[in-house]
Amino acid sequence: ESFVKNARAGAYDGTTFHRIVPDFVIQGGDPRGDGNGGTTWRGDSLRGEFTPRKFVRGSLGMPRNDDPDSGGSQIFVTHRETPHLDGRYTLFGELREGFDVLDTIELGDVIRTVRILGEIRGR
Repeated sequence: ESFVKNARAGAYDGTTFHRIVPDFVIQGGDPRGDGNGGTTWRGDSLRGEFTPRKFVRGSLGMPRNDDPDSGGSQIFVTHRETPHLDGRYTLFGELREGFDVLDTIELGDVIRTVRILGEIRGR
């Protein structure tokens, strides 16, 4: 819900990918751009929501600090299976296409916009 509401509000537009770990993850969505910012659409932190789903290539997850209940607006996308994240990080989406783009994202690349499929912003 927080990701969708942030996306609808344009919170990701113009943010960068501030962390790239080759063959692991890309991370972005931080309004500060340094990996230390970002909150929910309500302005607070999210509690961890862990499921039995496995992190695979293209999984969309929520970064956090040492506190499992510290998620915010930041997102990450995995390049490969990452079993050490399973059950420890919130997994809330997956890439269906665009894996070629995932593989070319570099540090500092800009997220132009995030849109929720089936919706037109402003309606």
